[in-house]
Amino acid sequence: MDIRAIKIFNHLAHSLHFGRTSRACNLSPSALTRTIQRIEEELGKPLFHRDNRKVSLTPAGVLFKRHAEELEQRWQLLLQELGDETTLHGEISLYCSVTAAISILPGILGAFRQGHPGVQIKLQTGDAAEALDRLNDLDAQVTIAALPEQLPESVIFIELAQTPLLFIAPQEGELPRMDGHGEIDWTRTPVILAEQGLSRIRIDRWFSEKNIHPSIYAEVAGNEALLAMVGLGCGVGVVPELVLEKSQLRDRVRVSPITPDLTPFIIGACTLKRHLANPVIQAFWSTVQQVNGNNEEG
Repeated sequence: MDIRAIKIFNHLAHSLHFGRTSRACNLSPSALTRTIQRIEEELGKPLFHRDNRKVSLTPAGVLFKRHAEELEQRWQLLLQELGDETTLHGEISLYCSVTAAISILPGILGAFRQGHPGVQIKLQTGDAAEALDRLNDLDAQVTIAALPEQLPESVIFIELAQTPLLFIAPQEGELPRMDGHGEIDWTRTPVILAEQGLSRIRIDRWFSEKNIHPSIYAEVAGNEALLAMVGLGCGVGVVPELVLEKSQLRDRVRVSPITPDLTPFIIGACTLKRHLANPVIQAFWSTVQQVNGNNEEG
């Protein structure tokens, strides 16, 4: 088996999802299946349990996973030792929201490219709520994400920014609807909610604490979709201030003076602790710390 097959196995061993791994590794489903079957044939043991609903590692798969992860790390170290000793080579995969790519990453990437021009950067953007899942599934080695309420033991985090959660309403129209006491009438005010993520957790908790049963108009994926729905007059919602400031839709909504008191987001860089054994990730992490330290001093 070759190192690419090892990398493919490692991704699947974390994602436990053939479709996700085939997309991340740019393989057809049949090619992914053949790669895993070749490894299993060489080892003489099945590595995955498969059925129509889930994928899991066999005992042999758990054992092989430990050795395969170590082999991939050793391969990265070997490439570095064989290369130019003064120049770092390799690649790094990053995942973040479009907002983070615009507002947070430029200074970090600029400094990293200047210090390590031999490293190839692969950047993916998407829903910020998926950032930690992308990290755990090995779709990305570093993500920019909001600090979860409980950080997994396997993840390390560097705080880069804080942003409050704002209650927004359409720029035009009569939303939110008010009751006779000057409070929002949540039974008559349609609400747009994120499908998942920290903002959803916090607004759900706020509604529960206030014993409010909101009129949910729609659940959407991502802050831009939420802003679009609110801007169209479909309802009210909650978004991070940083997202609103950078959005092209900001002129179509307004910040309501009557707003839930929600804990602000702490935005930062995340990676798995074991990734720091990789010289490229270690160098990127050092750059994040340096740039963040300079920003704090400024």
